[in-house]
Amino acid sequence: MTTTTLAVLVPVLPFLGAAAGLLLGRSAPGFVRPLAVLPTLAALVLAVLVAARQGGGRAVDAVTELTPTGSVPVELALHIDGFAALVAVLVGCVATCVQIYSTGYLRDDPRYPSYAALVSLFTSAMFLVVYSGDLMVLLVGWEIMGICSYFLVGHYWETSEARAASLKAFLVTKLGDVPFLIGLLALATEAGSFRITEILGAVASGSLDHPTLIALLLLAGVAGKSAQFPLHTWLPDAMAGPTPVSALIHAATMVAAGVYFVARLLPLFQASRAAMVVLAVMAAVTMLGSALAALAQDDIKRVLAYSTIGQLGYMTGALAAGDRGAAVFHLLTHGAFKALLFLAAGVIIHAAGTNSLAAMSRMRGLRDRVPDAYWTMTVALLALAAIPPFSGFFSKESVLVVAEHVATGHTEKAPGAAGWTVLLAGLVTALLTAAYATRLWLLAFRGRGAEAPDHGRQPVVMNAVLWVLAIPSLALGGLAFRLLPDWFDGHDLTPTLTTSVLGTGVALVGGIVTYAAWRHTTALAARPPLGAVAAHPEGDAALVEAEAIASHEPAYGDIAYAPDPSDPGRLLLGPLHRHAAVGFHLDAVYTTLFVRPVMAGASLVRFLDREVVDTYVRGAGTLPRVLGTAVRRAQTGNVQTYVSALLAGTVVLAVAAVLVATGA
Repeated sequence: MTTTTLAVLVPVLPFLGAAAGLLLGRSAPGFVRPLAVLPTLAALVLAVLVAARQGGGRAVDAVTELTPTGSVPVELALHIDGFAALVAVLVGCVATCVQIYSTGYLRDDPRYPSYAALVSLFTSAMFLVVYSGDLMVLLVGWEIMGICSYFLVGHYWETSEARAASLKAFLVTKLGDVPFLIGLLALATEAGSFRITEILGAVASGSLDHPTLIALLLLAGVAGKSAQFPLHTWLPDAMAGPTPVSALIHAATMVAAGVYFVARLLPLFQASRAAMVVLAVMAAVTMLGSALAALAQDDIKRVLAYSTIGQLGYMTGALAAGDRGAAVFHLLTHGAFKALLFLAAGVIIHAAGTNSLAAMSRMRGLRDRVPDAYWTMTVALLALAAIPPFSGFFSKESVLVVAEHVATGHTEKAPGAAGWTVLLAGLVTALLTAAYATRLWLLAFRGRGAEAPDHGRQPVVMNAVLWVLAIPSLALGGLAFRLLPDWFDGHDLTPTLTTSVLGTGVALVGGIVTYAAWRHTTALAARPPLGAVAAHPEGDAALVEAEAIASHEPAYGDIAYAPDPSDPGRLLLGPLHRHAAVGFHLDAVYTTLFVRPVMAGASLVRFLDREVVDTYVRGAGTLPRVLGTAVRRAQTGNVQTYVSALLAGTVVLAVAAVLVATGA
C-alpha cells in the first residue's frame, strides 16, 4: 500500500469500529471488547508505518476535491509532516492503552458498549485533525471530538456533577469555537483556500491583509479546546467522567488539538507581533494560575487536571517563542506521562471502590495495596516535575531554551517580551509543579487519612497498561532529542547548561520545601489529638483549622473520613489557599458577568411572553368567543321571538327613515 492509503485507513478503522460497536453492542455483547480494542490497535500499527515511511523528511501531501462550492474549495487533503506522524503515533498509543485499560476498569458497567464506541469515534476524530491538510475538514474532526467529550464526560449521567460537567465542557468550548469558525472563514477568504500549504504560502508572500485579527479569532478557539486562560474552567470539572476518559482527553487528544493547530499554522501567528505577545501572556497566566490551583486541590484527579492545563501552557509558551518543535516535543512526552498519571489514579480509585474517595486527604495505606500504581506513578510524577533523566526534563528544558533564546535576542522568531514572559513564568511554574507533584505523592501514598475499604486486587490489564506507559515516561525524552532531530524541523533540542541548572534547581527547591512542609505539618498533627488545642493558651492555628474542617466532613457509608492534617498545601499557600482551591473564583466571575445577565434576560423574555404576548393571544380568542356566545343566546328557536325582533327592527328602521327625511 502507498503511504497515502495507509494514512487514510488510520482514521477510518476506529470509525468503523465505533459504528460496529454501536450497532452490535446490545445484540452481540461478546464482540464489544474486540471491536473496541482491535480497530484502534490496527490504527496504531498503521500510524507507526506511516511515520516510518515519512521518516521526518518531506511532507506527504495528497488532495481530492470534496465537492464544488462555487467559491473557496473544500478538499479532502492530507498533509503529513514529521510532527503529524509523531502525534498520530502518540494518539494511537494512548487510545489503545485506554481501550485496553477500560476493559478492566468498566468491566461491570452496563453502558460500556456505548462508551467504547464513543472512545473509538473520539480517536478517529483526532486522527482526522492530525492528518488533515484542509482546515474545514480539520474542523469536522474538531467538532466531533467536542460532542464525543460531551457524552463521555457525562457517562455517569445519574449524578448531577456529571451532567453539569458535560454541559459546561460543551458550552465553554463552543464559546471559543464561534470566533474560531469566523477566523477560519476570514483566513480562507484572504488566502483563497482552506489548504494548509496554500495558507502558509499566502502568509509567506504577505498576501494576508488582517493577520492580527485572524490570529486572535483563532486563539479564542485554541483557548477553549486546549483549556487555556480564560476558557480553561471546564477541564477540572470534566473529572466527573470515568478516569480513562480523563486520560484520553487530557493526554493526547482533545486538549492537544489547539496546541497542534497553532503548531500547524505558526507562521500565521508569527506574522503578528501582537498575537505572539497575547499568546505569551495567555501561556504565562495559564501556567502560574493552574500550578497554584493544583497545589490547593484535594481531589487527585483535579490536581492532575490543573496540571494538564499548566503543561499545555508550557506548549503554548513554546509556540509564543516561535518554536513548534519544542511545543510538539513536550506534547509527546506529556501525552505519555500524563496518561500514566490518570490511569494510575484510576487504579487508586478502583482500589477504593468508588469515585467519591479520590480525595487525597482521605487516603492511607495505598502504597502496599497498589504497588504497581505506586511505582509507575512515581515515575510519572518525576517526569512531570522535570527531574532528569525522566522524559519531562528534556521536553520542558527545550521550552525554556527557546524562551531564553528569544529573551536574550539569540533568535528573532518572536518579540523579546514574549520570550521573557514565557521564561520567567516557566521557571516559577517549574517550582510549583515540583511542589504539587511532591504533595500528591506524599498524600496519596504516605498520607494519614482514614484507610479506605479494600476492594481486592485490580484487573491485570489495568496494571499492565501502567507499565507499558512507564517506558516512554522514563525514556522518551532522552531518546527523542538524540534520535529524532529531523522530525522536529531539524532543530537541536539538547538541553543547555543554563536552563538545565535553573529548571532542575527550582524543581528541587519546590520538592524539598514541600517535603519539609509535610514533615512540619505531620509533626504538628501528631502532637496533641484533635480537641486538645484548648489546653494550650495560644493554641495551634494548624490544628484549629484541621479540627474545624473535620467537624464538617461528610461520612461515606459507615466510615467517617477526616481530612489529612499533614497536608502541606495550606501551609505553603497560606491565605491564598482558599482562593486557589476554587480556581481563583473565575467561575463566580463568569456567573456574575455572563450567567446571571443571561438568566435575567431569559426571565424578562419569559415575563413578556407570558404577560404581554399571551395576553394579546388570549384577548384575540376571547372576543370572538364572547360574540359567539351573544349570537348563540339570540338563537332561541322561538318563532314569536324572531317575529317580535323583526317588528322591532322594522320600527327602528322606520323611525330612522323619518328622522332622516325630517332632517333633509
